Amino acid sequence: MSRHEDDSEALLRLTLAGGGSAARRRLLERHGSPGAAFAAGPRGWRAAGLDDGQVSAFAAPAAAGLAIAREWLAASPRHHLIGWDSGDYPPLLRHCPHPPLALFVDGDPALLWRPSVAVVGSRSPTAGGRDNAAAFAAALARAGVVVASGMAAGIDAAAHESALGQVEGTTVAVLGTGPEQAYPRRHAPLRDRIAAHGAVVSEHPPGTGAHPSHFPRRNRIIAGLSLATLVIEAAERSGALITARQAADSGRDVFAVPGSIHNPLARGCHRLIRDGAGLVERGDELLDALAPQLAGTVRTLREQLGEPEQTPPERSLSAGGGRDPDYQKLWRALGHDPTGMDQLVDRTGLTTAALSSMLLAMELDGRVSVEHGRYCRKG
Repeated sequence: MSRHEDDSEALLRLTLAGGGSAARRRLLERHGSPGAAFAAGPRGWRAAGLDDGQVSAFAAPAAAGLAIAREWLAASPRHHLIGWDSGDYPPLLRHCPHPPLALFVDGDPALLWRPSVAVVGSRSPTAGGRDNAAAFAAALARAGVVVASGMAAGIDAAAHESALGQVEGTTVAVLGTGPEQAYPRRHAPLRDRIAAHGAVVSEHPPGTGAHPSHFPRRNRIIAGLSLATLVIEAAERSGALITARQAADSGRDVFAVPGSIHNPLARGCHRLIRDGAGLVERGDELLDALAPQLAGTVRTLREQLGEPEQTPPERSLSAGGGRDPDYQKLWRALGHDPTGMDQLVDRTGLTTAALSSMLLAMELDGRVSVEHGRYCRKG
């Protein structure tokens, strides 16, 4: 078994060990890789803070759960397990409170590095609320911003559907179940479309069903992945308000759409606005408010990858003598036909994280077009 296979198997076992993630993250940080963490043995595991139940489960995971997860990961090249130790772990999520140890991803994991905005709200919205969700999601998607939500009924589903309906729109769904499941079940076709053209994400392994405690945890991932959270129609006691609070706890902006004082589903939004959330009525207002964060995200990604900001992509893309060899390599790998991330990794030898940052910068500079997670030269 190769080192990569050792690490993949050890990460899967550590993920299935369950319990609090802080000690398991600490174990990875101490030993540098999942394989090395597993080799540390029970004494090393306990020294990192794993409790007896986690130690037992790490040593000998439940056979059925391990088999289901292995089978799911092997079933498609679009199935991924991204651990805390990986360079592909989403940077915004890494810096939120209580980040998950690992993410199961069905789709394009590079989307988790692109700027995203969470669009959340009532499961039983008014017709106007559904229209507002579709309009804001469309504006975000057309601007190249990923629309993130939880694939719930109502506002979530309207936002996902609208993003998928845009020519170059992308969306990420974070689930409170295993990544292969749809909740509610009638959203199975929507889940499949998101997986095919965006990304479906869960911290829960395949085979995990819905449980009430999973959904507040899901909400923290939605908030943690996103630059900002937009709430459209929410009652005073609403899961959307939990997402908004978690976004604020992560230092992210919160926006809300106001409504009629006679609409019970506007009361949560009005409360957020009273507490300091930004009031927005149109998509362009939201994009204007987000402009500094969008630019800052590109700068941060470049810094994390060690790229000098004074070398803009257009200097690196000329046919002769561009300054950055990685950008030149990527430019040569891109054609005029849409190319998926996996192909670009194969052609360039660069990591998904590095390519995602570079492609984002090139897209914002107008040199690259992206449609449903596939990239090509623009013009």
